[in-house]
Amino acid sequence: MSSFTLSWIDRLSEWLGRLCGLLMLAMLLLATAVVALRYGMESGSIALQESVLYLHGALFTLGAGFTLKHNGHVRVDIFYRNWSARRRAWVDLLGTLLLLLPLIGFIGWQSWPYVMASWARLEGSPEAGGLALVYLQKTLLLGLVLTLGLQALAELARALATLRREAPV
Repeated sequence: MSSFTLSWIDRLSEWLGRLCGLLMLAMLLLATAVVALRYGMESGSIALQESVLYLHGALFTLGAGFTLKHNGHVRVDIFYRNWSARRRAWVDLLGTLLLLLPLIGFIGWQSWPYVMASWARLEGSPEAGGLALVYLQKTLLLGLVLTLGLQALAELARALATLRREAPV
C-alpha cells in the first residue's frame, strides 16, 4: 500500500474523528433539550429523541476507524505494551487478518440485504412524529464496514512494514 493511500486513509479517519466530536456535542445538546422539554415543559418530541439515537449510532459506526487508528479499542495490554515493536506487529497483523477483517466482512455480508431492504422502501420511523430516515441510519452499518475496513488495511500495512523493518508509514 502506498504512503499516499495510507495518508489518505489516516486523514479520512482523523476527519471522521473530528466529525464525531461535533456529533457528540450535538447529541449532548439534543439530549439536554429532550430532558428540558420533558421535565421542564411537560412536552416531548419523538423526532428529537430519535435524533439522539441516530447521532449515537453515527458516533459508533463512523468513529470506529478513528478509534482503531489511535489504539483506543478495548484490549488487554498487560503483555502487549512491554513487547518489542516486531512482536506487537505480529499480534496486530494476525489479529487484523484472523479476527478484524473476517468480522468486518461478516458484518458487511449480513448488513447488505438489511440495508438494501430499508432503502427499497425508504424506511421511516414507526413512531408518529418520528424521523423518516431509518434507511440512512441503517446505512451507517455499511459506513462502519468501509471506514473500519480501510483503517484495518492501513494498520495491516503498518504491521507489515514493521516486520519488513521498513520505516514506519
